[in-house]
Amino acid sequence: MAAFVYILKCGDGTLYTGWTNDPAHRLMMHNAGKGAKYTKSRLPVELVHLEEYNSKEEAMKREAALKKLKRKEKLELIAHG
Repeated sequence: MAAFVYILKCGDGTLYTGWTNDPAHRLMMHNAGKGAKYTKSRLPVELVHLEEYNSKEEAMKREAALKKLKRKEKLELIAHG
């Protein structure tokens, strides 16, 4: 089953990184205030980056790597990704 890593741009301009099996549903949940504590108070959110992987494990590994990046590095990834 495919798994996805995503980056959201929050209403306050911050970035949020996560993983999911269903990007459209996850985005809807975030914008409904039910996606994550972090995004709940920073609505609306916009999907700005998406990567697809073959497994949950691969996606989670990439999510962890992305979360270690500095904001500037994430913005470069978004711009060129």
